[in-house]
Amino acid sequence: MLSGQATPEGSARYRDRFPQLRDAANFSHLPPNAGQLWLSSIGLGTYLGEPDDATDREYTEAIVTALRSGINVLDTAINYRHQRSERNIGQAVKSLAGELQRDEIFVATKAGYLSFDGNMPADPRAYFMREYIEPGFLDPTQLAGGMHCIAPAYLENQIDRSRQNLGLETLDLFYLHNPESQLSDISREAFLDRVRLAFTLLEDQVKANKISFYGMATWNGFRVPDTARDYLDLFAIAAIAEEAGGKNHHFRFLQAPFNLAMPEAYGLPNHGAGKEKMPLLAAANELGIAVMGSATLYQGRLAHGLPESIKEMLGTKTDSATAIQFARSAPGITTALIGMGHKEHVEENLKPAQTPPTGAERWHKLFRES
Repeated sequence: MLSGQATPEGSARYRDRFPQLRDAANFSHLPPNAGQLWLSSIGLGTYLGEPDDATDREYTEAIVTALRSGINVLDTAINYRHQRSERNIGQAVKSLAGELQRDEIFVATKAGYLSFDGNMPADPRAYFMREYIEPGFLDPTQLAGGMHCIAPAYLENQIDRSRQNLGLETLDLFYLHNPESQLSDISREAFLDRVRLAFTLLEDQVKANKISFYGMATWNGFRVPDTARDYLDLFAIAAIAEEAGGKNHHFRFLQAPFNLAMPEAYGLPNHGAGKEKMPLLAAANELGIAVMGSATLYQGRLAHGLPESIKEMLGTKTDSATAIQFARSAPGITTALIGMGHKEHVEENLKPAQTPPTGAERWHKLFRES
C-alpha cells in the first residue's frame, strides 16, 4: 500500500501543475484544523454504474484523466458497486505512481451500509454470516433497517478493507455513510450514543494513522427541517466529536447534497441551539468544518431544462456548466462532487473550472431575485 496522505505541500504542488486552473481559483484552501490542503473545486464521484468489468475499465480511465487534468479530490464508498469503485481508484492511483505523488491527492470513502464483494453472492445471508457475523465484526442487534451499522468493530473492519481496496495506508477522509438512516429504527438518544462510540473509534484510527480526518456523508440529515425524524443538528454532532477528541478533534468534513434543486444547505436555517438557527453552510463555517457538496448534477436531472436567466447570471452557456458553476461558486462549499464514469465526462465537466467561480455578491443575487 502507498504510505502518506494529502499534505499542504503536496496539494500545493498539485495545484501548481495546472496554472490555468490555479489562476482561475479552482482550488479551495482549507483552514489549519482541516489540514491546510488545496482541494479542487470539482471532485470525482464513483457512485453510479454496473458492477462489471467494462464499467471498471471506464471508471479507471476517468479517474486517471481526472488526476491528470486538475481534479485531486476523489470520492467513493465501500458499498459503491460492491467495492469495485474503491478498487478502481486504487488501480488508477497505482498506475500514476511515477507521475503523481501520494501527498498530492485527497481520497475520501465511506462505510455504514453492508457491502458485497465484487458481485452479488448467490446466498447473501451466508456471505454476511461468513464474512462479518461469525468472525465477530458485526452483531446483528447493532443493525438498523437490516442493512446499516456504525458499531466500532464493524467500522474498523470496513476501514481496513477500504485501505486494502484503495491501496492506501492512510485514508485522507472517512465518512459515516448516511448515519441518519439509523433514526428509522432507534431513538435519537440511542443514535447519539452510537455516534459517540463511532467517533471514539475514529479518533483512535487517526492516532493509528489509518485515517487523517473523519466526517458524515448524509443525504437528508443535515438539510431537512429540525422537526424531521432523520434530522441531524451539526452543533450536537460537533459536540460529540469534542467529547471524543477534545478541542483538536478530527471531525472536520461533512458531505451533503447541494445543487440548484436542493439548496437547503444555504437557505434553510435548521442548525443551532435555542431560538437562533442557521443554515448548514453557516453552521459548518462557524464550527470549522469543510463541506463537500454532492449530487451537483442531481444524477443528470440538472443537465437540461434550466432557465436562461440562471445561465445569464452565472455567465455559462450550457445547463450542465450552469449547475456546476452554481455549486462550485457557493460560499462555504469546498468541492462540488460529480459522478464521472467516463473520461469524456471529466473533460466536459472541467470546463467551468477554467473560469473563476461566480463572485459571492452575484451568486447571492440568484436567491434575492428568485
